[in-house]
Amino acid sequence: MLTREEWYAALAERHGAELQKKFADASVAVCGLGGLGSNIAFALARAGVGHLSLFDFDCVDVSNLNRQQYFPDQLGMEKTAALSETLRRINPFLEITAQTVKLTPENIPVLLADCPFICEAFDRADQKAMLVNTVLEQLPLAFLVSGSGMAGLDSANSIRTRKISRRFYLCGDGTSDVAAGLGLISARVAVCAAHEANMILRLIAGHTEA
Repeated sequence: MLTREEWYAALAERHGAELQKKFADASVAVCGLGGLGSNIAFALARAGVGHLSLFDFDCVDVSNLNRQQYFPDQLGMEKTAALSETLRRINPFLEITAQTVKLTPENIPVLLADCPFICEAFDRADQKAMLVNTVLEQLPLAFLVSGSGMAGLDSANSIRTRKISRRFYLCGDGTSDVAAGLGLISARVAVCAAHEANMILRLIAGHTEA
């Protein structure tokens, strides 16, 4: 049986003890648990981030399986429950707060108040804008990393991370849209998710440049 000490010693060997302590002490919110959010959460859990707050109001559907980190035996489960189950298999020492709720301008300041690092991972542009605007206006101490443009099968090299303002970072190609063409392909969505997760880890480590 893996012990907490063995797990963190292995991570510290990879990341260094000082950096690993920063990861272990960090709390990150992942808002939306689809193709972006589920992959972001996987990367953060494997890096040894200590606490993840997970938010989604949906259930696992067969249409999710092509790009989201769910399994056929989880069909019909709330995404918060399904992803929590899988993340604990990756990192049994991860602290998870999972809430099946639709985030709104009214509840975001309360639900995300204790999360210094926030990942936006919604599907719809209007919902993305709502979360970004609310966080930047209502949570002045939080860092926000968002995604925009990852559809289709263009080069993954067009996906990048940009610093938009002191607390706001945007990952993606900035142009592709599901409605305009091929749709969402697992590998390219995962590339964008990796950009978001990597920026979060950089911020935790104290690096604020994109």
